[in-house]
Amino acid sequence: MAVWALGINHTTAPLDLRGRFAFALDQIGPTLRGLRTSLARQPEAALISTCNRTEIYCAGDTPELEHTLDWLAHAGGVSPALLRSHSYALENGLAARHAFRVASGLDSMVLGEPQILGQLKDAVRAAEAAGALGTTLSQLFQRSFAVAKEVRSSTEIGAHSISMAAATVRLAGQLFEDLSEVKVLFVGAGEMIELCATHFCAKTPKHMAIANRTLERGEKLASRFGGEVMRLADLPGRLHEFDAVISCTASTLPIIGLGAVERALKQRKHRPMFMVDLAVPRDIEPEVKKLEDVYLYTVDDLAGVVQTAQASRQAAVAQAEAIVDAGVQSFMHWVDQRSTVPLIQQLNAQADEWRTAELARARKLLARGEDIDAVLETLSKGLTQKMLHGALAELHAGDARAREQASTAIEHFFLRKER
Repeated sequence: MAVWALGINHTTAPLDLRGRFAFALDQIGPTLRGLRTSLARQPEAALISTCNRTEIYCAGDTPELEHTLDWLAHAGGVSPALLRSHSYALENGLAARHAFRVASGLDSMVLGEPQILGQLKDAVRAAEAAGALGTTLSQLFQRSFAVAKEVRSSTEIGAHSISMAAATVRLAGQLFEDLSEVKVLFVGAGEMIELCATHFCAKTPKHMAIANRTLERGEKLASRFGGEVMRLADLPGRLHEFDAVISCTASTLPIIGLGAVERALKQRKHRPMFMVDLAVPRDIEPEVKKLEDVYLYTVDDLAGVVQTAQASRQAAVAQAEAIVDAGVQSFMHWVDQRSTVPLIQQLNAQADEWRTAELARARKLLARGEDIDAVLETLSKGLTQKMLHGALAELHAGDARAREQASTAIEHFFLRKER
């Protein structure tokens, strides 16, 4: 059984390229079905897609990395050559190591951040619901969750980590002297926006508003923070009211355009606006960054901020990597053992056939009134002869070299002393 992984992330691909390969959670099922149909042997498959990465994991009889890459390139509308130059392809132990490191937060922009584990679990549930998950990938991901739990509980990898949400508030604090005088607009109502709103709320801003496509979800989040809810359609006309705008939606196209921001700046008399686009693909048109009175940050721009506590965690990283190594070794041992399962099943079936035959023979002898000890003796001899027949035949057949090899194997399997 082969395991392989193909992906792009924040270290290998620019934001706009990653945006081409962003899949919403409800798209994972149909996407996986399309991927498996396109591959020769319909392998097990799972897909994880976040703002920082898109990764495909597969398991099958033989690796199909090139076909997987071709399919993904086509799905994103780019050439295989372009995708290849920004992607990583991993097999077997390296693929397992990568999955374990991702789950543990070792491969994240924010070292040790816990959010990726929840996203990975969501992706696995989606793959399972799509019928794309089999025994091998199930084991891979369950073990990755166990490794992540051990890393989290026995190391300080998550200590002092600066999340995207915390980094956003930190940057806002550098621009505005007093965050309690700032009006903040959150666009979207997903988990990332909820985290950002939680961090901003701690700074008691002057006003908070949630703009979302569906009012019900927006109202639920706004009520938690004592904020206002507004329709997404009303956003362009009210953009000027807000000093800070944080956006993270699942829209495939920008929802805040250059023109809307320019009009907002005129109404604000060019008072500065702080904008953070945490979405992949982008929610805010990239041209907005060129405006003089706008401070626009993307997920990639936040990289420097979230890495500030890296040095103090290097010892924890080494400890976490050791846990990952042990997990990889255990998983690959399990995979290797899986290759012998058919042989084990055949051996068990053969032994059961012999046992059934000898038992039937013994019952007939007992029914005829034969002596019990004699029947037991016959039963044991019959089983012994059946088990040794193949080995003895090998010792009497073939050339000298074959007999020597057979002798070594038979000594190993039949003449081992119990310790």
